[in-house]
Amino acid sequence: MSSMLYGNTPPFLGAEIANEQSFKDADVLIYGVPWEGAVTWGDYTGCELGPKVMRLCSARYSGYLPELDDIDVFEHLSLADLGDVDVVPANVEETMNRIETFASRIWKTNKFPLALGGDHGITYPIVKALTETTNKKVGMIHLDAHYDNMPHHEGDQYARSTPFARLYELDGVVNESLIHTGIHGPRNKPESGRFAKEAGAKTFTINHIRETPNIRNLAESIYDLASHNTDMIYLSVCSDVLDFAFNPGGPVDGNGLTSFELLTLIYEFTKRGIIGMDFVEVYPQQDPTDLSSHFASTIALYAFAGHIRSKESS
Repeated sequence: MSSMLYGNTPPFLGAEIANEQSFKDADVLIYGVPWEGAVTWGDYTGCELGPKVMRLCSARYSGYLPELDDIDVFEHLSLADLGDVDVVPANVEETMNRIETFASRIWKTNKFPLALGGDHGITYPIVKALTETTNKKVGMIHLDAHYDNMPHHEGDQYARSTPFARLYELDGVVNESLIHTGIHGPRNKPESGRFAKEAGAKTFTINHIRETPNIRNLAESIYDLASHNTDMIYLSVCSDVLDFAFNPGGPVDGNGLTSFELLTLIYEFTKRGIIGMDFVEVYPQQDPTDLSSHFASTIALYAFAGHIRSKESS
């Protein structure tokens, strides 16, 4: 059996190559969503290459994190890489349907899924599938520079700038427990903050994070808000919540989180219990040394380490 998932592309973090019938023993399911819809500004495009390049870069890493009490993630969890959703370029609605169908089958396994994007539009069909598959109430922690809650982009209701507008509309998402976290910068539009308030969503800006005396306590407070009146919490991470100094393969947003701050938040959230997550908006062609794609492995490992701690305490 080939050790490569596609061509020269290995499975993410050395995961077992699997399909939807062969991952019974896996604890974590990884899948790619190589989708990019409408480009909302300039030549920042190409994030459909994210899953491939993140997988290529992941081959460099073990599961050992000495800074987290010497944990070796691979001693506790088995990973399966299911490959990619078969998106249809230039066909938005069909692609959204395919993502939702794929995610529905993942949610029925009761395993921890990580979706690698792709643009942020993928989050809506993934969470829609979660609400409809489980028929339970979902809270969300959204780590991003931007609200991504515009009603549409030039008529496209599923563009990368719109997923949280669609999520506000879902009965299964508790808007008061949807926490926009790390929001900052003038690429947000004035109406975005108003849309969030009108929906009942809560916002923690970069200043809340940067000025807190204890980021771990703040993470606990954010988690508690997301868990209020909900059955589960989904985590969505856009690369541009990071400052561009730490994210050369993402959109150009300054005044963002440091890598330490993002990893700490992810670990603190996941150790309290997260149902699944996505990581989106990496543009490999903007990043000649693939730093952002490499960092995806560390993000994933911190999330998996938190998931291990959550299982240990449950």
